[in-house]
Amino acid sequence: YSFQDEEDMFMVVDLLLGGDLRYHLQQNVHFQEDTVKLFICELAMALDYLQSQRIIHRDMKPDNILLDEHGHVHITDFNIAAMLPGEMRITTMAGTKPYMAPEMFNFRREAGYSFAVDWWSLGVTAYELLRGRRPYHIRSSTSSKEIVHMFETAIVTYPSAWSQEMVSLLKKLLEPNPDQRFSHLSDIQNFPYMNDMNWDAVLQKRLIPGFIPNKGRLNCDPTFELEEMILESKPLHKKKKRLAKKEKEMRKSDSSQTCLLQEHLENVQKEFIIFNREKVKRDFIQRQGNLALERTKDPQEGDGQSNNL
Repeated sequence: YSFQDEEDMFMVVDLLLGGDLRYHLQQNVHFQEDTVKLFICELAMALDYLQSQRIIHRDMKPDNILLDEHGHVHITDFNIAAMLPGEMRITTMAGTKPYMAPEMFNFRREAGYSFAVDWWSLGVTAYELLRGRRPYHIRSSTSSKEIVHMFETAIVTYPSAWSQEMVSLLKKLLEPNPDQRFSHLSDIQNFPYMNDMNWDAVLQKRLIPGFIPNKGRLNCDPTFELEEMILESKPLHKKKKRLAKKEKEMRKSDSSQTCLLQEHLENVQKEFIIFNREKVKRDFIQRQGNLALERTKDPQEGDGQSNNL
């Protein structure tokens, strides 16, 4: 659920204490094949749900996959996710280059792309978890032209220690042609490598992952978290003080406005002349009477002067 105050909106989500897969890769955790296999199954079910809601995540990568305290995976960060109504296709480029599917770099943008891009990202992520590096040497600074050339010429290598079944599955996920790529849950479920999977148990998270995060550790980089707090424009831990200051300023502003308003009202009372129609009428009648009286006096005064002469 969510709620908000005058500054922020708060979203309450599940508490996931296991950290993200990127953190564990940086801690040199070696994920066993059975663990990655279960991750693929759980993530495939998550992508299937998103697909049923017509949502493309577009940024599937270890950084955006969180572990709960039991070691099960959860997709997060839907910042650049997109809705795909009907049979429409997306033509805008978005995502993290090393995990973006080949069709996203297509210079003929009118072709567009669809849900299959998330399954490519799943393949890149699974490969990285097993090997500690990605199948293609792509960086954020690599140009789109170089990336397209790499997809056309580079050959992905698979260590001989990996099972042929896992290699075959990864090849299906890392298929450059989206029409031939595994891009549905049924593709994964019907693959021979998954014959031993209990999919109801996967859905209910009853299978025990081969890697369980250490509950006694923070499972994140505190330095990174601290940097985020420092760089944040409106840090949450300073919110109480900030709101108190804002309220004080508002009271001060309201007080000054009240004083100014009172001053204006007093000026109005002093300078505003109240119009009294009856008083004006009485004054007019009185002036008319005075004029009439003056007219009657003037002839008498003239006659007296004449008689004296």
